Amino acid sequence: MLSTLRNRTYRHLFAAQAIALVGTGLATVALSLLAYDIAGADASAVLGTALAVKMVAYVAVAPAVGALADRIPRRRLLVAMDLTRAAVALALPFVSQAWQIYVLIFLLQAASAAFTPAFQATIPEVLPAERDYTQALSMSRLAYDLESLFSPALAAGLLALVPYTWLFTGTTAGFLASATLVVSVALPKPAPVERTGGGHAKAAFGARLFWATPRLRALLALDLAVAAAGAIVFVDTVVAVREHFHRPAGAVSLALGAYGAGSMLAALLLPRLLRRLSDRTVMLPAAFALPAVLAAVAAVTAAAPGGWSWAALLVSWAAIGAACSAVLTPGGRLIRRSAADADLPAAFAAQFSLSHSCWLLTYPLAGWLAAGAGLPVTAVVLGAIALLAAGAATAIWPARDPARLDHVHADLPPGHPHLTDAHPAADGWLHGHDYVIDRYHRHWPHGLAARAN
Repeated sequence: MLSTLRNRTYRHLFAAQAIALVGTGLATVALSLLAYDIAGADASAVLGTALAVKMVAYVAVAPAVGALADRIPRRRLLVAMDLTRAAVALALPFVSQAWQIYVLIFLLQAASAAFTPAFQATIPEVLPAERDYTQALSMSRLAYDLESLFSPALAAGLLALVPYTWLFTGTTAGFLASATLVVSVALPKPAPVERTGGGHAKAAFGARLFWATPRLRALLALDLAVAAAGAIVFVDTVVAVREHFHRPAGAVSLALGAYGAGSMLAALLLPRLLRRLSDRTVMLPAAFALPAVLAAVAAVTAAAPGGWSWAALLVSWAAIGAACSAVLTPGGRLIRRSAADADLPAAFAAQFSLSHSCWLLTYPLAGWLAAGAGLPVTAVVLGAIALLAAGAATAIWPARDPARLDHVHADLPPGHPHLTDAHPAADGWLHGHDYVIDRYHRHWPHGLAARAN
């Protein structure tokens, strides 16, 4: 897996991602404790609302940036967003009311919504070989997992020395370091996009790509399953630790670290696993594991707090992390299979926006349910959502899903450049290639027009 780091550009980009994620992880712990300081036992409601604001920023901003990504120099965009995030993180320690958290979170996450899809679309351009890109996806997942494991541990150590508000300074430093590393490399120019209609049409294309491609529709359903399970971890951990188990602030870091440990273990195993098994074979069972774990969480949080139930919660958080990683890591492979190179920025922006629409539903639900009905009811409701989403993904995603399809063009004239290898058929011109939705293929073929080759 580490062989991808021989590529200097990718090495610097990976380092930028990892350092920025550590800073973000410190902010996650600090934000939980800030919400608890402001709202006490109602901290889950404040966090749920703050994270819902985060998702609004993601859903609103990412498609617009994806539409304009081919017009903006990639490095300039990434650096500008890192500097914006650093400035906002520097202001977070000074808030004293919930509404101030919401405003700053919106600004911070709007910048992240611009940064992340552009960053994701750059990686397959830097590492065009399929094996290298698969390893890079696992490296990226590993970076998220190391952040989930290392940042809480680092936060716990720092909390013994300084107030939690100082953790936001680490977030600022992480974003500044990320900007420095991005500046240090030359990035590929975005591929020209041949599409009319301006920015609005480009933004709409990304969403249409997802709705028209069966495997990508299934990916969105899987994103909902992950969001249902992940929401209880990111929103309700602080309340579970402080209110239910009556443990100190450092135990919040331990619980979040358990989630990261499970996710990291899965990310380390996935490259070898994906060489032997299809993405579908890995992702669907992992999605069905999530509602089972949430049922266990309901039982654990309904029981009286004790040593065994605390250990069971940590194991459950680790299991959620592992299952989420097994669903999320191959997602980039699905997007790459399903979009032309020039359309990757729009595709990743659409995935970023649409997947975070799922979190927009589950974050406030996890917060408000926990505050009003308790943790066991929250786990049951989110588990039911995860189960329905996993079932929908299974129904949507064909068991046989080859990249290459034979299909008929009825709308292109004889002699068209796209038909150089086609031959006449009853309804038009028949040929086969790796099939993606683009200007020549506006709908997914079915029946005789979609024979796998």
